Amino acid sequence: MAVAGCTKCIKYMLFFFNFIFWLAGGVILGVALWLRHDNQTSSLLILQFEGHQAPGTFYISVYILIAVGAVMMLVGFLGCYGAIQESQCLLGTFFFFLVILFACEVAAAIWGFMNRDTISKELINFYDSAYIKAVDVSGSPSKDAAIKVLDVFHTTLDCCGKGDDTALFKQVASTLCPRKSPEDFLKSQSCHDKLVELFSEKLYLIGLAALVVGVIMIFEMIFTMVLCCGIRNSPGVY
Repeated sequence: MAVAGCTKCIKYMLFFFNFIFWLAGGVILGVALWLRHDNQTSSLLILQFEGHQAPGTFYISVYILIAVGAVMMLVGFLGCYGAIQESQCLLGTFFFFLVILFACEVAAAIWGFMNRDTISKELINFYDSAYIKAVDVSGSPSKDAAIKVLDVFHTTLDCCGKGDDTALFKQVASTLCPRKSPEDFLKSQSCHDKLVELFSEKLYLIGLAALVVGVIMIFEMIFTMVLCCGIRNSPGVY
C-alpha cells in the first residue's frame, strides 16, 4: 500500500534528490572527461625526457572522478526507481551503495588533502631536470631534447624559466623562450608559479564537486532511512 502524509512528502523529496544526484553524476563524469582531455594538462603530462614520462599523479584523481560519476548515475537511477516503487529492497540496496560511495569519497578527500602539493611538485621537478640540461653550456647530448620539453611548458603555460634572473638564464633566455622579446622576460611569470596555479585550480574544482556531492549524499541517506521506516510501518506491510 502507498505511503501517506509526511512519508509521501519524503518519498518525492527523495526522488527529487536522487534526480539531482543522477544529474550531478553526469556533470562530474563530464568534468572528469574534460579534465582528462584538457589541452593544458594533456600537453604537459604526455611529455617524455630521457626515457621518463612526465608524472601522471593528477590522472589518478581524474580516473577516480570518472568512476564515481558513472557509479553515481547508476545509483541515482536505482534510488529514483526505488522511491517511486516504494521498494524496501531497492531502497536498501541504494542505501548500501550510497554508504560505500560516501566512504570512498571521504577516503579520496583525505588522500587528495595529503597529496595536494604532490602533483605540482612532481611536475616542477620534471621541469627542473629538463631546465638543468637545457642551460648546460658544456653541450649535453640531451640538450636539444630538453629545450623541446621546455618549449612545450613555456608555450602551454605562457611562462619562461624558474623565476630566477641569473646571468646564465639571461644568456640562454632567447634560446629557451624564442617567442618572447626582451621586454617580455621582465614581466614573464615563473613556470613554477604557473604549474602550482594550474593544478591548484583543477584540484579546487574537484574538491568543490566532492563537497556538493557529499552534502547531497547525507540528505539522501537520511531520506532513504525515513522512507524505508515509513514503508515498513504503512498499513498492509508486514
